[in-house]
Amino acid sequence: MFDTFPLSPALSRATDFALRLLRAGLLVAGVVFVIGAGHLVSGNQRLGEWLQERLALEGDDAGRSASGQIAESLTPRMQVALDYAARRYRVSAEALQPIFATAEEVAGEYRLDPLLVVAVIAIESRFNPLAESVMGAQGLMQVIPRFHMEKLPADAGRLPLFDPQINVRVGTQTLNEYIRAQGGVVAGLQKFAGAADDPEQAYASKVLAEKERMESAVRRRAGS
Repeated sequence: MFDTFPLSPALSRATDFALRLLRAGLLVAGVVFVIGAGHLVSGNQRLGEWLQERLALEGDDAGRSASGQIAESLTPRMQVALDYAARRYRVSAEALQPIFATAEEVAGEYRLDPLLVVAVIAIESRFNPLAESVMGAQGLMQVIPRFHMEKLPADAGRLPLFDPQINVRVGTQTLNEYIRAQGGVVAGLQKFAGAADDPEQAYASKVLAEKERMESAVRRRAGS
């Protein structure tokens, strides 16, 4: 269910954008660029405009998600999962840090296993915060905006679901609602994927298999 549109063709402008982000030290926009830059090869006008808008907001406000500042530290379990994800998906561990920190924080609020949240992110977007499907699902957890507008912060701005922190918060809230409504994790995952009628429960199997791989990495580290 993950099928991305290509993004802006202006590679030289993207390079300049990256350097300016680094100088400004913008957490969220920097993460978006680090993970999404490899996908900046051709024409998605909306995302190109959004990237320019984020650049225009250089300063403290652009580095602050609408969900607030997040803790940088992770539990040992989540740190091992992060190291695993960085290797498996060939993503900078530094870029994954705020994503995993947000997942851990928000999962705690909803009493979900944070490894379940990051497993969903892995399956949905492979940790690309600029992913957009042909159905209009956006960001790390592939949230469809029109179905979840009420969950967005009032000051979220344009294309808020490409903000990693907002996306993880909205996606986790949605996943929690579906798990509660469907009466279990497997059924909730299937609902999240829009595949509640799938007798094979293929989506849930993928997510739970990825979660188990992360758990195995944690157990190996603990036993070493």
